[in-house]
Amino acid sequence: MTFLCISCYFKGAPFLRACKAAGNTVYLLTAKKLEHDPWPWEAIDEVFYMEDDSNSPANLGNLAKGLAWMMRDRQVNRIVALDDFDVEKAAYLREEFRLPGMGQTTARYFRDKLAMRIRAREAGVPVPDFTPLFNNQVLADFANRIEYPCLIKPRGEASATGIKKLHSADELWAAVHALGEKRHEYLIEQFRPGDVYHADAISVDGEVVFCQISRYLSTPFEVAHGGGIFRSVSVPHDEEDAQRLRALTAEVMQAFGMRFSASHTEFIKLPNGEFVFLETASRVGGAHLAEMVEAATGVNLWAEWARLETAMAHHTAYQVPERKYGQAGIVVSLSRFERPDMSGFNDPEVVWKIDKKQHIGMIVASERAARVRELLDDYAGRIARDFHASAPAPPKSAH
Repeated sequence: MTFLCISCYFKGAPFLRACKAAGNTVYLLTAKKLEHDPWPWEAIDEVFYMEDDSNSPANLGNLAKGLAWMMRDRQVNRIVALDDFDVEKAAYLREEFRLPGMGQTTARYFRDKLAMRIRAREAGVPVPDFTPLFNNQVLADFANRIEYPCLIKPRGEASATGIKKLHSADELWAAVHALGEKRHEYLIEQFRPGDVYHADAISVDGEVVFCQISRYLSTPFEVAHGGGIFRSVSVPHDEEDAQRLRALTAEVMQAFGMRFSASHTEFIKLPNGEFVFLETASRVGGAHLAEMVEAATGVNLWAEWARLETAMAHHTAYQVPERKYGQAGIVVSLSRFERPDMSGFNDPEVVWKIDKKQHIGMIVASERAARVRELLDDYAGRIARDFHASAPAPPKSAH
């Protein structure tokens, strides 16, 4: 089989390697600006570049023209989006060229924050109160009934990009008016304080066959807007919260029409113990969470996603590997040093260290959840004191 893998961000190298190792032909479509990044070239049969990596109608049309030209001499059997921003591209191209996989309607549930909230609410999955910005009267009713603060969010961005916290109706209306003709591209949601959990899963034939639950100790929003240190930790498999979130994840995947893919879903645990759905994505979680999941479970989500896609393309059965039930945690921060010296973080539980300029970070793994948390707390304090740097949140997508 021939796979066209789309990624406008440097990620997914384990997927590309595993896809090639499964005997497939692998094409990569990426942004021209990433041409010199260290892609696993040995696993890529041919690479294609795009100058414009946006999801504008004009650019999607240009991508279709490019793929039509390419397919005159090359067969493409499957298209896989390795990053959030490429889900729309892949869905559009599948529809245009009638290729199997997630189409545009289903893809909306995994990209459009408004679509996913409406669908979750329709399916009975609890969500924070929210509203689109289409109609002034509907928006006024929302502004008058909610308890502040609230969040204004772009419908099509990933993680915490472009999110602003608003503390009054006056701030709400000012933010909406400032959007001008782009206001329909945003939604407003009541801010619900609580711990944020993430479920990293694999679905096969509409069923969740693997699901690892973890909890952010510092949420992406807090890190992006407060310049903090990113941390996440696995939740013991038999804890009640893990059991409840595995069930909720299965509900979300079924409601959204997920057939087969990796997914990354986030939930908020409110002070009363109730969980509400935050958002989901049909891809492997970012911020090196896949490495943390592998440290705890032994399951490499990128590689398994490639094996799953290959099995679906060949109409053969896919079997998720047997997993471990260990504990792991990650801590990552911007560093004021280009190449920080991490030799002092040398406990035997350290299983991975980040290799990226101006960053410091590591993953620890242990059979004991308390030991993982002890190390994360210690390392976060040392990083804050000796290495940490912060940068302002980007006003829009880095793409």
